[in-house]
Amino acid sequence: MVVIYNNDTNSLDEVIAILIVATQCGFEEASIETWEAHVFGKASVHFGEQDECRRAASIIAEIGVKTEVTKEWID
Repeated sequence: MVVIYNNDTNSLDEVIAILIVATQCGFEEASIETWEAHVFGKASVHFGEQDECRRAASIIAEIGVKTEVTKEWID
């Protein structure tokens, strides 16, 4: 999965827009995930195969948002 972290650099609109591009989600989902990161400090924004998650994280990171690709479940 891909996790994003809140920062004081990017606007909410910037994060919403990049999530739509990187994860192919809709505006409502991207808005909820952005709000979650803003309020709780981090949010899970995408679930998929490792290569797919790395691709999405790379796109999100282009605007300066810290990302992490991790397993959804700890074995």
